Amino acid sequence: MFWQAHAAWLWALPPVLIWFGLLLLPWLPWRVREHLEPAPPSAEPARLDQLTVLIPARNEADVIGQTLAGLQAQGTGLRVVVIDDQSTDATAEVASRYEGVKVISGKPLPKGWAGKLWALEQGRAEVQTPWTLLLDADIVLQPGMLPALLAKQRAQGAQFVSLMADLRRTSTWDRLLLPTFVYYFKLLYPFALANGRWRWAAAAAGGCILVETAALRRVGAFESLRDALIDDCTLARQIKRAGLRTWTGLSRGVISLRPYGTLGSIHDMVARSAFTQLGYSTVVLLLVSLIFAASYWLPLLLLAFPAARGLAAGALLAMWVSYLPTLRYYRMTPWWGLALPLSASLYLAMTWSSAIRYWRGTRSLWKGRSYEA
Repeated sequence: MFWQAHAAWLWALPPVLIWFGLLLLPWLPWRVREHLEPAPPSAEPARLDQLTVLIPARNEADVIGQTLAGLQAQGTGLRVVVIDDQSTDATAEVASRYEGVKVISGKPLPKGWAGKLWALEQGRAEVQTPWTLLLDADIVLQPGMLPALLAKQRAQGAQFVSLMADLRRTSTWDRLLLPTFVYYFKLLYPFALANGRWRWAAAAAGGCILVETAALRRVGAFESLRDALIDDCTLARQIKRAGLRTWTGLSRGVISLRPYGTLGSIHDMVARSAFTQLGYSTVVLLLVSLIFAASYWLPLLLLAFPAARGLAAGALLAMWVSYLPTLRYYRMTPWWGLALPLSASLYLAMTWSSAIRYWRGTRSLWKGRSYEA
């Protein structure tokens, strides 16, 4: 029987193997080594005439101004194109107030396209520069961020550089769940592997992507990934399959203005693509559920049994250690690591919610658009 004390230690082996195995992986996906911060201020403003920024915007009147102001502080000669994706608010009006910004009125969404990718496809015709920056309308760049991006590209010899934005943490729900989101992303897409030359390993953060314009044309973007819901990683995969280099990391200088604040808003963000992440596979969903149960719930249960208590505590300690670098990077107290089993349970529930949506015929819901399964 499971609950017999003399056999309880056997049940502690799976979580011990999972967590200590994670810590010992040679590519160390739990570490935070890949990050890029803004360049220090310089006497002369940076020349950015080799770069065009494409910003797809749908109902972003409340944040687009801050995004454009952040771009204007980066340097001189920067070209900015805002594609107003059928907004019903004042997005286009606000964007047009900023000098040097071209606003395009987006056409209706064709069947088979994701909204963001259709907007980018319309903006692509405006790009005549060697480099293109794909920037979400709710992302503001701290001064010096674009010069740092361009310097990183040169240092890495990469045709594609992306940065994961610093998500706002204004509530308890944000602090509980948003660092965990980054932690899981790095486990799913290990940056150390994705930044290497292996073509099978690719990662990207879609909010801020610097890409060589010729590379975009070479891989047929955005037409080639027009229905992708996880478009950032799909694009990175295509870039690598073309034999080109990518680099992905975190940054505190790339700031998301999107206010979450509630469990419901975070749920909507995660459920939009969680089941897509699993390839719409029920078998994979069940396997992930089993792994979560063994990793988080089982060691907590085994703390009640003296024979397994030491191993269970060791597994939980390894879990906590693996989360510490993420908490440290976001300047959060280490005690948040004790809440990781709760965060994991909520993320698993959101993934099941995403699957249930799909089984009911809805592939994704976002920005007032429904994509059918």
